[in-house]
Amino acid sequence: MPRSARRRNQGDGPLTPTHTTEFWRLAGSGGILIFASSGAIAMPPTSNRFLDRLAAGIVLCGEGYVFELERRGYVKAGPYVPEVVLDHPSAVEELHRELALCGSDVVLALTYYAHRDKMRVVGRERDVEELNRQAVRLARKVAAEENAVVAGNISNTWVYDAANAEATGKVVRQMYDEQIRWAKEEGVDFILAETIDHLGEAMIAVDAIKSAGLPAVVNLAVLETKTKDGVAVDEACQMLHDRGADVVGLNCSRGPATMLPMLERVVARVKGPVAALPVAYRTTPEQPTFHTLRLPGQARAFPIDLEPFLLTRAEMA
Repeated sequence: MPRSARRRNQGDGPLTPTHTTEFWRLAGSGGILIFASSGAIAMPPTSNRFLDRLAAGIVLCGEGYVFELERRGYVKAGPYVPEVVLDHPSAVEELHRELALCGSDVVLALTYYAHRDKMRVVGRERDVEELNRQAVRLARKVAAEENAVVAGNISNTWVYDAANAEATGKVVRQMYDEQIRWAKEEGVDFILAETIDHLGEAMIAVDAIKSAGLPAVVNLAVLETKTKDGVAVDEACQMLHDRGADVVGLNCSRGPATMLPMLERVVARVKGPVAALPVAYRTTPEQPTFHTLRLPGQARAFPIDLEPFLLTRAEMA
């Protein structure tokens, strides 16, 4: 039986714990759960495969690529730039396939931290377009095998500065625009913008994605209860929704135990689909993010000593 025939399809009934917990075997940034907030949301059929699947119910997206590929020896800890896309494309393709076989409805192109400024940091700015296009092609290849949709990916840039928002925002917009253009030309179904901790930068992401005519999923990563530019998380998500994002939510930084209370406020406020993408680590109220996790008498575990805090699949379920 071909792999695509074994995948969970929209008509296969409700999700079970097995569907969701298989994501955590890889234990990177985990899987994204995109779901409708309180009340029925009428979403008419579209010409976009992602939006049609979203209208039908929960959409799962496995990811966590840079952490998992760092553990496998393909990505350098620290910069976390996905040079592996060009240097070892078969490793990326295999991880796409593993996540698809675990039940992911989305194959996410590995272009996280593949913007021009990050590529410059590792001395490969000249390769920025080639890497972004190659990443989408690898994702599309596996998506075709697995009957999945394809997402392009943009991320926080470390360039945006709220104190100099106009000037730095222009630089961010230029980098987002070119990444989104390349992804669109290579055939993605939507763009996932993630791990953004400034509302101002997230707004730029929404504008850039929607200007390209693509669906936008925009996720914030917050260390405290507010974005770095001082907006409460639920309010920020509502503002992103009002700006035109098709899905808003939270990703990275927090495990399920410390993300869910924030997510409840987002779901209560946003009358549209919401995304949840926790890290698969045992965060607590005392150590609410994986950046703050530490064993007694030891320095912080982030980024390369997190294994003792890894959640089991049963805990995730």
